Amino acid sequence: MEFEFDDNLSAVRDLGESIFSAKSTVDRLREVEKSGGFDAELWKVLADSDLLGIALPEEAGGAGLGMLGLAAVLEQQGRRVAQVPLWSVVATAALPIAEFGSPEQKASWLPGLLDGSVIVAGAFETGHGADLPVRAEASGDGWTLYGTVESVAAADVAVALVVPVGMPGGGTSVMIVPAERLVRTTLNVTNHESNSAVSFDGAVVTAADVLPGDGTAIFDWTLRRARVALAALAVGVCEEALAMTAKYTSERIQFGRPISTNQAVSVRAADAYLDTESIRLTAQRAAWLMDTGAEGEAEAAALVAKWWASRGGLRVVHATQHLHGGIGADIDYPIHRYFLWGRQIAFSLGSAGAVGMELANVLEKGASIGAPV
Repeated sequence: MEFEFDDNLSAVRDLGESIFSAKSTVDRLREVEKSGGFDAELWKVLADSDLLGIALPEEAGGAGLGMLGLAAVLEQQGRRVAQVPLWSVVATAALPIAEFGSPEQKASWLPGLLDGSVIVAGAFETGHGADLPVRAEASGDGWTLYGTVESVAAADVAVALVVPVGMPGGGTSVMIVPAERLVRTTLNVTNHESNSAVSFDGAVVTAADVLPGDGTAIFDWTLRRARVALAALAVGVCEEALAMTAKYTSERIQFGRPISTNQAVSVRAADAYLDTESIRLTAQRAAWLMDTGAEGEAEAAALVAKWWASRGGLRVVHATQHLHGGIGADIDYPIHRYFLWGRQIAFSLGSAGAVGMELANVLEKGASIGAPV
C-alpha cells in the first residue's frame, strides 16, 4: 500500500507545521500549562485557517479530507505538543455530529465548532451497554442521567459534551448534553492539558439531544476515529522526541566521542525509530480504510494503531528520555514534556493490554464468521 500524501494532504501538513511551530513554543507551553491547559489563541488561529473542519465532509462545511487530513494536522500538533483539544473535539464531537446528527443538531452545533467560537468534546469510555459509566432513567418525556466520566479532555472549556449513555432496558444512545447541566471538577492530568471529571447526575435530556440512529454503532464508529486520532498525535510526539534525541546524542561528547557512536545508544534509538514508523503506518492505514468506507476492516486496524501508540509509543518516550541521561529527568527540560504526552496518549481510550484484548475478540469474531478483519 502507498501512503504518501497527495498535494492536498501535503499542503495541510505544511500549514499545520507552520502554525504549530510558530504558536506553540516552549515558553508558550509553560504559560498555557499554568493557566488551565487550553491555548485559546492557538485554537482561534486553527479555526481561522480552516483546520478545525479539515476532516468534516464538504456538505457539513468542512474540507472533506477525512481522517487522513485530520491525521496530517494531529501529527504536527504532536511534534509541538500543543495544548489544544483537537483530537477530542474533531474525532469525538464534530465528526459524529456531522455524520449522524439531525439537521437541527448540525445547524445548532457545527457552525460554532468550525469557526472556533464553541467547543464540544466527547466524554467516551471504552465499555458498552451496562459497562458505560453514564446511564439514563426514564423521566417524563425524556430521561435523567446518572454517573460520572472520570476524565474528559477539554471539558473545562466545552459548552456541551457528546456522551454514550446506557438506556433503560438495555442498549446505548449517544447524546449531546449542554455543559450547564453538568458538574465538572478540574483535573491535573499527566500532560497538563485541560481535563475534568464530569458528573452527569441529575442532567435532564430529551429526544432532541440524542443522535439519531443505532447508538452502539455510533459509539463504535466514533471510538475508532478517536483511537486513530490519538495514534496520529502519537506519531508527532514520538517523531519529534526522536529528532531531539538524535541531535542531543550527536552533540553530547563522552570519552572524546559523541555518545551516539555507542552501540547501545544507536540500537535503542533505532528501535525507537522502528516503533515510530510502526505507529505512523498503522495509523495511516486505519485512517485510509475509514476514508474509503471500509469500516469492517477499519475496526481491527484502529485497534492495531492504538496498540502501537500505547505499547510502541511508551517505548519511544522512555527511550528518548533515557538517552538524554540525567537531564532527561529534569521536568523543566523539553524532552520531559514529550515523555508526559506519550504516557497520556498511551493510557487514553485503552491501554495496550486492554486494546490487545479487544483486538483478540474482533479477530476471533471475524474468524468465526469467515469475515475479513
